[in-house]
Amino acid sequence: MFLVKMPNMNNQQKYLILYNLRSTYNVGAIFRTAEAVGMTKIYLIGTSPRPVDEYKRLNHKIIKTALGAEKVMNWEYKKTSGPLLNKFKKNKIELIALEQDIKACDYKQIKPKGDWALIVGEETKGLPKKILDQVDLIAEIPMVGIKESLNVSVATGIALFKFLE
Repeated sequence: MFLVKMPNMNNQQKYLILYNLRSTYNVGAIFRTAEAVGMTKIYLIGTSPRPVDEYKRLNHKIIKTALGAEKVMNWEYKKTSGPLLNKFKKNKIELIALEQDIKACDYKQIKPKGDWALIVGEETKGLPKKILDQVDLIAEIPMVGIKESLNVSVATGIALFKFLE
């Protein structure tokens, strides 16, 4: 079987912002998914682990789960999110948070039209209010089981594939 990667025909810019993730395995899995769906760039914010640290050391746990996506996926580290979110808002890039929140809408209702960025947060605490107050939309994946949430890499994959339909 051959897989054919389709080019981004509408030149839509699609960004992923990983805010204070803790797990290197989650970051690696998200890199792999982001590359598979043709994301433009990943921003790693705060404590999110990076494929290569500031001392040029490789993070072998990310490499193990990303399976080479870390080599081809464009990424950048930022200490804080504020300046990046302000730049995106100034450039009219739609900011979508993936979070459980009273203001959230069902992720299936979201279909980004222009350039957009999906923001996912730390595995146990999620995204802080200061970020949720800056976004254009908050998307939530409805849960019907007894568990209240999904793993961040799984939830990111579900949202990305839906947004790109």
